[in-house]
Amino acid sequence: MTRLLHLDASARPGLAGKDNHGSHSRNLTHRFISQWQSRRAQDSINYRDIGQNPPSFIDHDWIASAFTPEDRQEAWMKDALAESDLLVDELVAADVLVIGTPLYNFGMPAALKAWIDQVVRLGRTVGIDETKHPDPYVPLLGDRPRHAVILTARGGIGFGPGGEMAHMNHLEPNLVTALNFIGITRIHQIAIEGQETGGDVLAASVAQALRQVDVLVAELQAALDANPKPLVTEHVPRAAPAQAS
Repeated sequence: MTRLLHLDASARPGLAGKDNHGSHSRNLTHRFISQWQSRRAQDSINYRDIGQNPPSFIDHDWIASAFTPEDRQEAWMKDALAESDLLVDELVAADVLVIGTPLYNFGMPAALKAWIDQVVRLGRTVGIDETKHPDPYVPLLGDRPRHAVILTARGGIGFGPGGEMAHMNHLEPNLVTALNFIGITRIHQIAIEGQETGGDVLAASVAQALRQVDVLVAELQAALDANPKPLVTEHVPRAAPAQAS
């Protein structure tokens, strides 16, 4: 059985095309999960709507606790890390991480950054080997192959790789860096663009992204069926030049 962790980070609770001011990124994750479950009903889906229920921001108590060895932590420190422990446990258990997120002001929503800050954690998802220089960090989630599917929506056009606005997109590059840092290196990305333009431009981008989602689901599942020790190659579908919900 494959375990999926599904995160939605949009501030918009509804689905584009169905609800007033609905979310395009939620549409993509809904499509991905629906297609996945229709073919592999036996797999488990753990859902967390961080857009509507954001994780806590890290604070002084969190930092003091996270950088104290576990055997020296006081009771209040364990309490300060309880939410982080839960989020980390969910991530560690997952074989496929599915993130739906908009591009807000050139980067990720605050709720998604809060989640990243809770799960990138010394001793849980990253270690330190002081004999290694200049990079002493050891990703702890590289113990087995894990996949991350990043499904994004952007209001503008040209924010994808090679696009005229790509240099202003700090969403996917930031996510990829953080996930790679903890050992998740098999990354798949699909994006919708053009919400601010609307019309045929947006419609074409949505249609292409939905087709790419279907293809990606099929490819991932075929690889899992053929070899339960998942994929060894990276697949990044090309999105239409197509920021948002």
